Amino acid sequence: MSVLDYEKRFSQLNANRANGRASPHKVALLMAVMELIESEAITENCIHFDGALTEAFSRQFGGLASEADRDNPHLPFFHLQSEGFWKIKTLPGKAHSWAKLSTASSPGVIREHVECAYLDDELFELLKNYAVRELLKAALYQNLAITDEYRRKTLEVNGWDWLECEACVADYFDMLSKDLLSQPYNKTAHRNLLAEKLNNRSNGSIEFKHQNISAILVEMGFPYIPGYKPRFNYQSQLREVVLAHIAANQDSIDSLASETSDIEQPAYVSNWSDVLDTELPERIPAIARPPRKYLARMRNYPQLEAANRRLGASGEEFVIAYEKHMLNQLGRGDLAKEIEWSSKDRGDGLGFDVRSFRIDTKTDRVEEHFIEVKTTNNGKYQPFYVTPNELDFSKDAAEHYSLYRVYELGKRGRLFRLPGAIDQHVSLQAELYKASFHQD
Repeated sequence: MSVLDYEKRFSQLNANRANGRASPHKVALLMAVMELIESEAITENCIHFDGALTEAFSRQFGGLASEADRDNPHLPFFHLQSEGFWKIKTLPGKAHSWAKLSTASSPGVIREHVECAYLDDELFELLKNYAVRELLKAALYQNLAITDEYRRKTLEVNGWDWLECEACVADYFDMLSKDLLSQPYNKTAHRNLLAEKLNNRSNGSIEFKHQNISAILVEMGFPYIPGYKPRFNYQSQLREVVLAHIAANQDSIDSLASETSDIEQPAYVSNWSDVLDTELPERIPAIARPPRKYLARMRNYPQLEAANRRLGASGEEFVIAYEKHMLNQLGRGDLAKEIEWSSKDRGDGLGFDVRSFRIDTKTDRVEEHFIEVKTTNNGKYQPFYVTPNELDFSKDAAEHYSLYRVYELGKRGRLFRLPGAIDQHVSLQAELYKASFHQD
């Protein structure tokens, strides 16, 4: 759902009316929630009916109420349910009696029945953004449609406004779903249609924004469109738009990540000379961000691929075929026949998957070459998992070791090589812990 949809909902709240005047209670409560989100008194999508909320409500209510209005925050806390985006999590055993209520007659009714209220996940993400909050505050205050000029001015942050980012993100995810499912699409056609929704943006600036979205998805460990090389110098607002989009489409995105981590692989490669990519991924400086809990959840795509034995076996088979081709090209068909699929023939846990050979072309000296294979159907910047055993072996056998990163295997199949100790080339972050009953 777009920010415009929430703008419309906020501007058309179903308020109680008396003597031709709308009650300010719902507006005051939503303003109070935004105040507490802005001050970080609310950091999770669980809005408790507590002192902080009722005090914030009183502050907002005081500027909106007439002499006839009463400071009763329990009423909008109950009746905002009718707006669709405000939901109630009841206390254990209280759902049935809560469902029978037509109103909350007192604060005690709320406290007796309710653990907390919560918003649409997407709306909660949107309210984290200052510009969006300002637009939705205006919708609440004015209770009428916002003009295009006011909307653009409010949502603009350093050039690209929220609506432009929103259109760009929606277009990117449409292409991404087709790309992951190997369905045809035309980037130029997408860009031309997208340009009609933007403020006279050049083709280059649209391309750059798509690359920024790739960078955000790579940082989150989610697949991206390989044709849009990640560019990491993006606006923080764009990241917030991506998170809001994911929160709004969580189920379909979860399903997409699961389905596309296990697609069929090509049977062969016609031109092995195009397989090796000598341009390694750029090392990107880490960006420090304040801690925050995100409602937008990404399925752990690298972990899905790491657990996918068929994908891993396909990548290893691909590397063996590539190594055989290269040795045959050097006139060493005898060595090509001696390549060992170690993980298959000798089992996992060796620290490498394939034992091949390297030849010094000047001296004809032959050395063993131990290869660990990491495979993805996605692009070269997709993160991958390394076990402690693989890392240790790469250090111990550094002169005879390489990690081969196979990428885009479901399309054409390419690879790049990281020779020597793995930690020379990548940043390693601990994500799993071994749990045991040993006392330290």
